[in-house]
Amino acid sequence: MLTICLRFALCALWLLAPPAQAADITGKLRVIDGDTVDVGRTRVRLYGIDAPERDQPCTTLNGQNWACGDWVTRQVQDLFGGQRVRCVAKDTDRYGRVVAKCYAGDADIGARLVQDGLAYAYRKYAMDYDLDEKAALVAKRGIHGFTLQSPARYRLTRIKGRDAQDPNCAIKGNISAKGKRIYHMPGQKFYDRTGIQPAKGERWFCSEAQARASGWRPARR
Repeated sequence: MLTICLRFALCALWLLAPPAQAADITGKLRVIDGDTVDVGRTRVRLYGIDAPERDQPCTTLNGQNWACGDWVTRQVQDLFGGQRVRCVAKDTDRYGRVVAKCYAGDADIGARLVQDGLAYAYRKYAMDYDLDEKAALVAKRGIHGFTLQSPARYRLTRIKGRDAQDPNCAIKGNISAKGKRIYHMPGQKFYDRTGIQPAKGERWFCSEAQARASGWRPARR
């Protein structure tokens, strides 16, 4: 009888105990884009923020297209690339990425990016950085000094085929079957038959300089 009582007591304690917390993710940070990073071997989507896509253009006050997505990625790299960070998991997204708040020392990385105008507060999922974004907007920091779609809207409306959504960003960055990154200019032989599939890493460019800087080479014809 004593053994049964002890077993019952242990089971009751186990049921009442709080669930174990997942271990923090730690490691060196490698920047993928403005809101996605690798921490060690773990792909992390930064919680509560949404940054421009790498191929997303902005428009300056004088109407010039500008590769703000690439610029944001470089800024995040300059700020945090290679640093050892700690991430506290919040969720997992539909792509299998860990959604987490990440810290470099005591600094909240998401807060810093929103404060510097490198990302928006992703209010659809969290209000943590709402005031940070409002302050950056008033000061016109970073992306708030330009005209651009919200990243979420851009993802929904981005063309995934042969026709450019923006006529000023019509250079096609194709990836061949052998993995070679080649860009095609309007009027070249294979331009019309080349389709762009962002899911494979292919993208549109606004200038040859942008394409070359991103690692693409020109098509030979």
